[in-house]
Amino acid sequence: MALPRISSKLPPDIDPTKAPVAFGRRALPKLNEELQDPDLLTRQRALMSLCDLVHDPENAYQAINIGFLDNLKKLLLDEDQTVRQKTTEVLYIMATHNVGRYNFIKHRIIPALAQLLDDPIDICRWNMHYTLKLMSELATGTTS
Repeated sequence: MALPRISSKLPPDIDPTKAPVAFGRRALPKLNEELQDPDLLTRQRALMSLCDLVHDPENAYQAINIGFLDNLKKLLLDEDQTVRQKTTEVLYIMATHNVGRYNFIKHRIIPALAQLLDDPIDICRWNMHYTLKLMSELATGTTS
């Protein structure tokens, strides 16, 4: 008997290559505004672009200083599975950087991530576990 599996592929109406991103210093503040937009497609596109940008530690540092972590904490509880998936992906990419791990403790990201332990979407749980694994490699990450 086949088991139901939820695909990790994104909906067909989201094109990550068409996501509008501003240039220079304005890119991350604009994405931060778009993360708070009530339109679902705008939030999804902003998260897709953010996933690409935070691979660079400098962009991750700037994103943290702008206040992305508080917005990402709110998006962890979004009703849309794609938003939760991409939010956890952004967080695990940020957790690969030292600046991300230290600020996760400061902004109490670990308890927010723990709310996804029973998430029905496999990829959300995998990203959450991977983020917690990266946090456990930091001595101060094990005490929060």
